[in-house]
Amino acid sequence: MIKKGLLALLCSAALLAACSRTEPKIAYGTLQMVYYQSKGKPEERFSFFILPEDDDGFEDIAEIHLYHDREGLAWKLTTEDWIFYEVSGKTWIGSHNIAMLDDEPLPRGQFRAVLVDKGGEQSERIFAFDAPEEPRYPFPFLTIENGRYLVESGYPEHSFIYYNSQGEYVNTVPLQILDGTLAELKLPSNVKALALWAEDPEYMVSALTNIISLP
Repeated sequence: MIKKGLLALLCSAALLAACSRTEPKIAYGTLQMVYYQSKGKPEERFSFFILPEDDDGFEDIAEIHLYHDREGLAWKLTTEDWIFYEVSGKTWIGSHNIAMLDDEPLPRGQFRAVLVDKGGEQSERIFAFDAPEEPRYPFPFLTIENGRYLVESGYPEHSFIYYNSQGEYVNTVPLQILDGTLAELKLPSNVKALALWAEDPEYMVSALTNIISLP
């Protein structure tokens, strides 16, 4: 009788523990190539973000791994590495700085993302990225002189990224006219610098210029 009662108690405890540990899920994800301005050839970085789901709460998420199995490559992001942003009340986490050693070109093809929670439960999702080996467009240029801005770019879409005097991100604003005056932008008073973000949404490729301080 005692043995049966003890067995039932242990089974109940095990069932409760099993029910309290839920597998995290990657609801959605994006993998985008970003070219960064440099003295020589533009540097390649992946902008990799996922929309995680975990019934145990966002704070239960521990690690994100990105693998390129064919090339034997792996990147690991922890809470100290990733950044997050919110869209329509949903929190995305990831990094703009997935890169190769010595800034070698990033591989194309199939990637595997793995989301791990603090209990060791995990799930994965496959991503395919097949951007051209070489940029479709020359790297864009942004110049600011005498109260005017000029964008030289063949990319289909453009935005200005605003920063404050400490170099902190303020806002991203779509740009329709590639040549105009700073006054026409009606910049908020806390915006002291900006950079150009040029994007090719068809191939999930973007280019980001250096930050330019405003006069």
